[in-house]
Amino acid sequence: MAKCSLKLKIHLVRNFALWLCVFGFSLLAMLGLCSCSSVIEFIRPEGPPDVNEIYYGYRQVELKKSSSADVLAAIHLPEYELLSQDKSIIASAGEKKKGYKSWFNMVAFDEDSLTAQRKYFFLVDERPKLLFIEPWEGLMFNCEVVLGSEVLDKPYSNENARRIAILRQVLKNTHKDIDQVGKDNKTLAISGMLINQALETVLVKFDASPALAVKLDKPGGVKFEHTSFDKGKIEMLVAEDIATVKIKLGSFAKMRQLQRQEKTEPATEEDANSTL
Repeated sequence: MAKCSLKLKIHLVRNFALWLCVFGFSLLAMLGLCSCSSVIEFIRPEGPPDVNEIYYGYRQVELKKSSSADVLAAIHLPEYELLSQDKSIIASAGEKKKGYKSWFNMVAFDEDSLTAQRKYFFLVDERPKLLFIEPWEGLMFNCEVVLGSEVLDKPYSNENARRIAILRQVLKNTHKDIDQVGKDNKTLAISGMLINQALETVLVKFDASPALAVKLDKPGGVKFEHTSFDKGKIEMLVAEDIATVKIKLGSFAKMRQLQRQEKTEPATEEDANSTL
């Protein structure tokens, strides 16, 4: 009962905060300082698909098991997304009409086994999430990658060096996979640049302080400064031959973590964006 009451209070605070935001902007509009209609369009939800529906497809894909048919059925929302395909990659990307939110799910396949080897989820949202949190823009990127022997079997001076090498491989794979399908898809191409920028920023930080890599598998991960999104954080877990990387930038990095839902789909957009 107490837990329920806390959730209700949080929900009411959020709604009140957003109401204050709308009211404030509406007052400015009345004073002629901005357009009321554009403010309302910016503040209110843009409609389906919500983050649950987009993220659900990502969660359904199983590395080393899912076939291209499985992936296509899981990640593609034909009513909202454009499909881009290569002989070994399927990507489904979307953007809201007003352009405030864009996203994609992408899966790369092993050319021999024809099963999923890498999967990616990306979301960027320019709208405010909570009052007084700046920047309003937020970015979320998750991926899971099957690592090859060229990375796993290589000798390293210590565990931090190994983690940094794995992260470099994730960047290399991500860049290559998006390049293969992003030439004719503007959303994918721009998203790829944002992801590359984030990962390269982290690697520059690790080049300066390799010992920070020890925090990658700790709750909260490694925090870093970002030129476009102010602040970010990254986590990376490696289990056997699979690396899982999760990045939050901007408002998503600042939002309070309300709950963690292990092996379940996020219940709300805020919940999805509050879990790393």
